[in-house]
Amino acid sequence: MDAVCAAVVAGDDLSDPLAELGASRAEAGVGLSGTLQDLAALHAVSGDDTDGLVSADPDAVPSSLLRTTALGWADAVSGMAVGREVEDPLTGLNTTGYLRTRLHEVYREAHARGSTADEDFALITVMLGVSTDGYPRMVAMVLIADALRTVFDAGETTALIRPATAAVLAPRTPQLRHRCVQARWMIENRLAADPALRDCGQIRLQEETLPGDHAAVCRLLASL
Repeated sequence: MDAVCAAVVAGDDLSDPLAELGASRAEAGVGLSGTLQDLAALHAVSGDDTDGLVSADPDAVPSSLLRTTALGWADAVSGMAVGREVEDPLTGLNTTGYLRTRLHEVYREAHARGSTADEDFALITVMLGVSTDGYPRMVAMVLIADALRTVFDAGETTALIRPATAAVLAPRTPQLRHRCVQARWMIENRLAADPALRDCGQIRLQEETLPGDHAAVCRLLASL
């Protein structure tokens, strides 16, 4: 708000300050209607008729100023929505961002217990051998995602870390090895049952060693 007032007093262009005003209101949780009402109130007290701000009514504010403020608000809302997204819309698997957050919790818990993340948890990756994009890869990843959710159904974190790579963060239990074998069998059989997926290549299911700290595991995810 201060930047807008300063621009009005100085007679400067209002585009950037108004966009920032809209964004800051969105980040503060103010709706679009409230944001535009704030703009109208600012104009009402500005007393500057040359810019067309003549009342506290948003309908009386010049459309160009309304549009600039509204776009700033919408851009901020859109950015926040993307940042909060935790599920891939195609596969239903969690996003890499969610997996990083979950790993942060795992590392904190391990530190509090005096152990390491790799002692308590395993990171299993499933990589599709397909080298091309398009229908086969998308369908294959949907099938892989469903198989992983079916096998790892006790609170484990399943995530999509690449278009052709999924991951499971699972506690180290006596049943873990058997469940990995079961997941591989289920995935291979589902892919083999669809003639359109015969060119997807062999899947690679393997366990990744969890490094010593959260920053290192984030680098690991980026390298997979």
